[in-house]
Amino acid sequence: MTDYEAVILDVDGTIVRGEALLPGVTDGLRALEAAGCSRLLFSNNPTRGADHYGEKLAPHGIDIDPRTVLTSATVSAEYLAATHPDESVYLVGGDRLRAILADAAVDLTTDPDAAEVVLGSFDRNFSFGTLWESLRALEDGVPFYGTDPDATIPVDDGEMPGTGAVLAAMAAVAGREADAILGKPSSVAAAAAMERLDADPRTVLVVGDRLDTDIALGNRAGMETALVLTGVTDRAALADTDADTEPDHVLESLAAVETLL
Repeated sequence: MTDYEAVILDVDGTIVRGEALLPGVTDGLRALEAAGCSRLLFSNNPTRGADHYGEKLAPHGIDIDPRTVLTSATVSAEYLAATHPDESVYLVGGDRLRAILADAAVDLTTDPDAAEVVLGSFDRNFSFGTLWESLRALEDGVPFYGTDPDATIPVDDGEMPGTGAVLAAMAAVAGREADAILGKPSSVAAAAAMERLDADPRTVLVVGDRLDTDIALGNRAGMETALVLTGVTDRAALADTDADTEPDHVLESLAAVETLL
């Protein structure tokens, strides 16, 4: 039995898959609430802001305060606004992310030759032309960031390519990896989460379905971690985990979180 002050919950693959609520989620959320855990939802989705998840979960009877939601998009926007306030950011990403960045007063440019910072992300319209322009934008060693490392994204009928696939292509042509990932599992993401929760990391439980993002985030930040098997990771994948991505607990679903409380 462990007393947790707070919990960081992944969303896609942990609470929902596509538009469908995963089985037992409501029971798991009720158990966390009954245990007095402060709750933070943290999605690596780079196309959505905080308001989206309140709207997404409300039809399922789950009330979400937007102030208790982080996404890789909002974390990236806050980071770039704070660290590159007067620099032009060239974005490889979608219109929703562009709007979130603009709302955070990030200076955006569509001219690759004017890029002072490059941010790579999920882009449904990614093409050879996009890749060529990103190569131009990445010349002269400008800072290169990614919103998240997720190579695939779980959807209703399987998976689709994610930010990690775009970043891999950009890195290949530029001959260098991104300088930093701003979403999970980065130190930037951990700091943003702890600022929201205001709790000792040792009393925080991270629950998610990805070893390399959710579990790595918690392990690196000194939090306890629980992997749920309702998303992209199955038991076979656990055999290949290293110390950085080995979960403290493995749960069939969020419904089983009650066993940890």
